[in-house]
Amino acid sequence: MTEWSLSRLLANLHDDIQRKLEAARESFGHPVAKGDASEKVWLTFLQSYLPQRYQAASAFVVDSLGKFSDQIDVVVFDRQYSPFIFLFEGQTIIPAESVYAVFEAKQAINVGQVEYAQKKVASVRSLHRTSLPIPYAKGTYPAKPLIPILGGLLTFESEWTPAFGVPLQRALETDDDLMRLNIGCVAAHGHFWLEPPNAYQFINEGKPATAFLFKLISQLQFSGTVPMIDVQAYAQWLSK
Repeated sequence: MTEWSLSRLLANLHDDIQRKLEAARESFGHPVAKGDASEKVWLTFLQSYLPQRYQAASAFVVDSLGKFSDQIDVVVFDRQYSPFIFLFEGQTIIPAESVYAVFEAKQAINVGQVEYAQKKVASVRSLHRTSLPIPYAKGTYPAKPLIPILGGLLTFESEWTPAFGVPLQRALETDDDLMRLNIGCVAAHGHFWLEPPNAYQFINEGKPATAFLFKLISQLQFSGTVPMIDVQAYAQWLSK
C-alpha cells in the first residue's frame, strides 16, 4: 500500500496548475482564447480549494449607487451572507459589499499587465459599500468597518528576467491606494505579496501556485467577514 505524503500532495497541486496553464498557452493560437483558457484555470483552482465561505467567479461588481466596475477575471466573494448575486445572460454581477478580492489573470506579467490589473482593481475599490448595524439577542452591534478589498495579478510566465527584480518592483509601486496590488502569482517562478505598510515580498520557490493559495487564504482569514449589506439601498432602484 502506497503511503500518503503531504509534501507530494502539495507539489502535485502546483504541478497540475502549471501543466494546465502551459497547455493553455501552447494549445490556443488566438490571444483571446488563450486568455480565456488561463482565466478558467485560475478560476477552477480557486473554486476548488478556497474554503466554502468564499466563491470565485468572473464578474462585474455593482454598488447601491448604480455604478459598475470593469469586468473582472476573478472575483472572490462571500456567498453565505450575500443576499443576492445577479446572473443575467451568462454574466455574473456581484454587490460591492460581498467582495473579498479581485484578480486579473493573464499569460505573462509585464509592466502593461500590472498597470491594467491596477486599473481593474481600482474600478472595484472605488465603488460605494454600505454597512448596517448588526442586531443580536441583547441589542445591536455597531456597523462593521469596511474590510480592505485585496487586489492581485495571476500569470503563468514573466516577460522579465529575472521574474522578480527591479522592473516588477517599480511596476507595482504606486501612491494610489485604490490601485495598489496586494498579492500575485507567477506560476512558473514564484509569488509576491504586499507586507504592510508598503513593502513587497518576492518569493521564488518550486511550487508557487500552492504557496500563493496558502498566502491568499491566510490574508482572507485576517480580512474577517464582509459587512451587513443595506439591501434597501439597492431596492431603491426598483422605482427608477
